[in-house]
Amino acid sequence: MERQNSYSFFQNRECNRFPCHQTEHPEHFNCLFCYCPLYTLGDQCGGYFRYVADGVKDCSACMVPHAPGGYEYILSRMDDVVKLALSNKKK
Repeated sequence: MERQNSYSFFQNRECNRFPCHQTEHPEHFNCLFCYCPLYTLGDQCGGYFRYVADGVKDCSACMVPHAPGGYEYILSRMDDVVKLALSNKKK
């Protein structure tokens, strides 16, 4: 059963990169967080990532924002993103 686009789930099957991560279940792939808001948390994001040679965070193996439950997980971490933004503002 395909999910309807809603506040917590969205698919853009017309995107030339859909799905942008390998998955056996594209019908469950959530495009809502096309760019993960937790990227800025670095190694504290809770996802599956690695740092490449030049220090860039590579999240290409991470399905956290795209999988079922990802929306709820990201919302649960938004206080951490806000705290980080506020701490950067003070500098």
